[in-house]
Amino acid sequence: MEGNAQDRRSWNGGIAQIAASRRKNNLRHDMRALSRIDRSRRATSAVMTSFTAVCTLVAISTLAIILSYIAMRGINALSFRFLVDPPRPVGEGGGIGNAIVGSAVLLLLSCVVGIPGGIGTGVYLSEFSGGFFGSVVRFLVDTLTGIPSIVTGVFVYAVVVLRMKHFSALAGGIALALIMIPIVARTTEEMIRLVPHSLREGALALGAPQWRVTLGVVIPAAASGIATGAMLAVARVSGETAPLLFTAFGSRFFPRNLNEPIASLTVQIYNYAISPYDEWHAQAWAATLVLMALILGINIVVRIVTRKKF
Repeated sequence: MEGNAQDRRSWNGGIAQIAASRRKNNLRHDMRALSRIDRSRRATSAVMTSFTAVCTLVAISTLAIILSYIAMRGINALSFRFLVDPPRPVGEGGGIGNAIVGSAVLLLLSCVVGIPGGIGTGVYLSEFSGGFFGSVVRFLVDTLTGIPSIVTGVFVYAVVVLRMKHFSALAGGIALALIMIPIVARTTEEMIRLVPHSLREGALALGAPQWRVTLGVVIPAAASGIATGAMLAVARVSGETAPLLFTAFGSRFFPRNLNEPIASLTVQIYNYAISPYDEWHAQAWAATLVLMALILGINIVVRIVTRKKF
């Protein structure tokens, strides 16, 4: 009996040793597998980090090269007289003063129409757009965002210019406003959707009607984001040329009223760039530098506002 018990203990001990050995082997195998997986993950992470860094460097380098090239080509023709004088015949100098004033007028007209229209559309889409009609409006806004600007120019030309029988600053402002509206609308909708629902529920619990909650609580809470979207829309339309060729057309004089053709920086750059004169080519580069400075200034303002509010 004692021998049998001793044999059983020896047998059980051997089994325990075998099981422990197998557990150790399995543990070593699992550790090696985890080590291989970890090395693979680290390698993948390093490759993707390097790839994103290279893409960032390429993007920054491209922007720096473009800005540097424009600055080198345009800085020589840039002067105070160039910024305030109207165009003159070849060999007599001249400037882009009328184009700067005309661009400011066109941007003002587009903002008067486009920003309120875009904000109103965005508020409707975020607060009151339940049902089929809201889906249709959202689809149309998304479609307008992707339409080429020249199509907008042709549309305004057919609807406004042909009926008025002449080009005008009003037609140019309408064309730019149509480009701004979907951009401002989508930005406004997204910013309002970020407002916590607890603010709406608290105002509604106090007995405020829905329109008062929207105007007095929701829109002020999203005001900084809405302003950022509006400035981005202004930066977008300030560089448009094609719709203005069909609507505002251009002029060599300072604007006197809104019912006549008006100059703009982008159209003047286009006209000077395709001319056969070297002097006008130099002025086109200088005007491009001014336009780039305007757009960069707007984007810097957007970044400052975003950094302070978010």
